[in-house]
Amino acid sequence: MGAGFSDQAFIDEGAVIVDNAFKSDIVLKVRPPTDNELKKLEPDSGLISFLYPRVNEQLIQTMSEKHITGFSMNEIPRLSRSQTFDALSSMANIAGYKAVVEAANEFDRAFMGQITAAGRLPPAKVLIIGAGVAGLSSIATAKNLGAQVRCFDTRPATKEQVESLGGTFLTVEMEEDGSGAGGYAKEMSPEFIKKEMELFAKQAKECDVIITTALIPNKPAPKLILKEHVELMKPGSVIVDLASEAGGNCEYTKPGELNNVNGVKVIGYTDFPSRMAAQASSLYGNNISKFI
Repeated sequence: MGAGFSDQAFIDEGAVIVDNAFKSDIVLKVRPPTDNELKKLEPDSGLISFLYPRVNEQLIQTMSEKHITGFSMNEIPRLSRSQTFDALSSMANIAGYKAVVEAANEFDRAFMGQITAAGRLPPAKVLIIGAGVAGLSSIATAKNLGAQVRCFDTRPATKEQVESLGGTFLTVEMEEDGSGAGGYAKEMSPEFIKKEMELFAKQAKECDVIITTALIPNKPAPKLILKEHVELMKPGSVIVDLASEAGGNCEYTKPGELNNVNGVKVIGYTDFPSRMAAQASSLYGNNISKFI
């Protein structure tokens, strides 16, 4: 019911409702199993999920000991021919949308600018760091809410995509291409990072909302919004850290929590797709149905 589908809807499609789904031969799941769930999985069973094997070494070791065959959805190559299986992109798309909705909910003013008889209301200034799937989804959503949107990405190739959605593409005064393998960004040089920090400091003073989406595969999320940046922001501002599960792009991020830092709300929720469970379930179901 949490995903908006009743038990009867599953029964009508031929499913059998059981008390313990983890006793099945094959278990389909979005999030990696918890320790308690892992104990319930049958030996020699199969698990299709986001497993993140390079960072969840203990999980993989336990699965190996129980002879559980795992299929990690996040390891599918992000190629044109595998787009229908790309659950990473489908979940990131939802997370980017929901990040803006959560930011708007916590922000104490309207995103859309207005000129009324009572006075002028300026549009919210939103900075989005990272123009991947989540970042582009955030740009489109924030623009639709009437915000003034800026975006920074180390990959020059994303500039056209950002501008096509109505965002302003920010750059630093240094030429270095951050394009990495699989559509991700790569680690940048110390010189570039110094310029980047200067840009973020300037934007922190001006922007009302910052949404960060920067990830590097199999490594902790890069720290982009430092404590001094947060302290430059106006009280009432909001940061949404979509990289919180990998440690976060903001130094004040507390994964899974909302952290209030001198009036600046730092959102580190790790369950954005789950907050739109019906949409996430439908898209994820389409992704994994190709394996069944």
